[in-house]
Amino acid sequence: MKKQTPQADPFTFEAVWASLQETDRILSEKFAETDRLSKETSERADRRMKKIEKTLGEWANNHGAFAEEYFFNSFENGKQNFFGEHFNEIDQNLKVRKQNLVDEYDIVMYNDSHVAIVETKFKAHKNDVPKLLKKAETFRILCPDFKDYNVYLGLASLTFYPELEQECIDKGIAIIKQVGDTVVINDAHLKVY
Repeated sequence: MKKQTPQADPFTFEAVWASLQETDRILSEKFAETDRLSKETSERADRRMKKIEKTLGEWANNHGAFAEEYFFNSFENGKQNFFGEHFNEIDQNLKVRKQNLVDEYDIVMYNDSHVAIVETKFKAHKNDVPKLLKKAETFRILCPDFKDYNVYLGLASLTFYPELEQECIDKGIAIIKQVGDTVVINDAHLKVY
């Protein structure tokens, strides 16, 4: 009969400790790989999101530029009669800076005693109204030559909804919108700012 040699006990402290250390090394490598892959995935997702945001921003800017050009052309082409006034001059994208204050006005029309400030939007929202009201204030500060002029406000948009129209009426802001091929101006409720 053959003599059997005793085998090392697999459950010795040294064997268990070595096994735990090897498991720890493997897990550390796997966690590091998972972290690296997660970081790469996150970076790819961030790049994609930035690209999508850029594309959407360009798309929105194109729509906004279209609306500005549409309404500016409507006023420039001899249709500068509104707010009960005829305006001799018109400016587009007027940006004015004075010390720490800066503002931009989409359309500004002038005559000898009146100024009309028109904010243009592709799709206006109620939150555009307070911003437009603020423009009357900044205009008087930034353009002191017009401090004694009557200032009228108008919101021009390709789309309006009833609550927005009511807000404009309540605040005395002209509603300027596209209806078919025509620009329709509702200024019966107009207020001087």
